Amino acid sequence: MSAPAVGLTAEKERSPMRSAARLVVVLAWAVLLLAPPPVSAQSYKPDFKNSLVTNDQTTWGQSAIRFADLLRERTQGRVAVKNYWSGELFAGKQTNEFTLLTRGVADFAFGSTINWSPQVKELNLFNLPFFFPSYRALDAVEEGEPGQKLFRIIEAKGVVPLAWGENGYRELTNSKRPVRKPEDLAGLKIRVVGSPMFIETFRALGANPVDMDFDEALRAFPQGTVDGQENPVVNVITPYKLWTSQKYITLWRYAIDPMVIAVSKVTWDRLSAADREIVRTTAVEVAAWQKAEARKGLDGSTEAVEVLRQSGMDVVALSPAELAAFRAKTRPVVAKWTPKIGADLVRAAEQIIARVK
Repeated sequence: MSAPAVGLTAEKERSPMRSAARLVVVLAWAVLLLAPPPVSAQSYKPDFKNSLVTNDQTTWGQSAIRFADLLRERTQGRVAVKNYWSGELFAGKQTNEFTLLTRGVADFAFGSTINWSPQVKELNLFNLPFFFPSYRALDAVEEGEPGQKLFRIIEAKGVVPLAWGENGYRELTNSKRPVRKPEDLAGLKIRVVGSPMFIETFRALGANPVDMDFDEALRAFPQGTVDGQENPVVNVITPYKLWTSQKYITLWRYAIDPMVIAVSKVTWDRLSAADREIVRTTAVEVAAWQKAEARKGLDGSTEAVEVLRQSGMDVVALSPAELAAFRAKTRPVVAKWTPKIGADLVRAAEQIIARVK
């Protein structure tokens, strides 16, 4: 009578162990079924779209070509970037680029902070008129806490910033007359980016600002329906040969235009950790090269300005006293936009600029 009792007891002791074992197996299969597949070249899309507002002849364009070539090489073809030039992805509406990134329609962008400022109001820091006196001041702000904070803000909106590049200081060109004082701008029809601060700045200076896509403006200049525009020398004025329609240029460094190499968070999350590191390292390397190219002939040299003169442009370089008159006229714009950007962010940038300028 005792033997069956012993066997029954042993069976009862083994049953919980078997149940636990079965549970472990079930859970293991559940984990395998629910886990995302491992990232591989086969799971990536055939090509990654990179958005640019410029053509391939600018420093932006040349750096984008480098970026694509290096990534293809360093990832053994896993990350194949295709560059879309002259706003092809956003169909001419420059300020839509950031939204395309957040949605993953564009995978990468070499984007202007001006074009992104409608969605990231803090980026208007760089649009403040006559705020950044030197490249050194700009670099210090980008590398310091203000630049780091801006990158955190951008990432929180669904775009992962990788490195700071540069379009450059925005200079004024027009087909009518030399501009040395605010009064010289009276009535001039100036094409500007569709950013409210740019429109307000030129209105404060007495001009008639026109929000127009740049390709459309290029057609308008020779026809005389638009008198002028504002853009950097190396990346726009020279490669687009604006001297063919704009005889006069004023070097006043009224605004700076950083470029950000960035990736959609949708795309970023699909990359392996190893490929993310390759993408970030490559972006930093390419951005450093691009920034140096954007300043060539302008920082510690006048070579780029001489090209303008030799091409027939009348070059006006404003003195500190002349600049002060323009700065005074635009102070209300700075005062209005400081709280919109964030007073703490503007103040932190001002403190850095005061130390390094």
